[in-house]
Amino acid sequence: MEFNITEQEQKILLSQARETIKAELERRRPSYESNNDEESKIGSSSNVYTPCGAFVSLHIEPGHSLRGCIGRMAANFPLIETVRIMSKEAAFGDPRFPPVRKEELSVLHIEISALSPFVICHDPASVKVGVHGLYLICKGRSGVLLPQVPVEQGWNRDEYLDYICVKAGLPPDSYKARDAQLYTFTAIVFGEDR
Repeated sequence: MEFNITEQEQKILLSQARETIKAELERRRPSYESNNDEESKIGSSSNVYTPCGAFVSLHIEPGHSLRGCIGRMAANFPLIETVRIMSKEAAFGDPRFPPVRKEELSVLHIEISALSPFVICHDPASVKVGVHGLYLICKGRSGVLLPQVPVEQGWNRDEYLDYICVKAGLPPDSYKARDAQLYTFTAIVFGEDR
């Protein structure tokens, strides 16, 4: 990604993600007005207003177990809006989990991954574990893994490349297929201090 997200911008994005989830649980409209003062300090040229893809991951503390993760690889919306939409989806629309309950809010940890544009990967040996996320399209299927996933799982590059295939519902080594399209991307990943 060609831009950074400052610590202040990260705090605003995380605050708005939490407010989005809290408002849905309380059956009210989100109140982003409390963030207007903070937003005015960062200015209209802030990177939070740049369109880009983002994932929002929710974890339950202690143990950091996954509670939901939804994202968009690319977006026509400013990052701040993408984060709001994906926060709600991660909490209430991830088909792998039941919707987040009100009593979970106090132990919910929010993590945001803002994504760079994709770059076609001509040489899988150039994939750097912990730096590159992977996006694979092959045989009408697709899968994505964020850069932090292989680190969390302890995978080496070969395991990472095989697992992106499995994530897409394909056999390992499918990234080598003639019709496979493998892309890399980077992410700025940040979460709540809890």
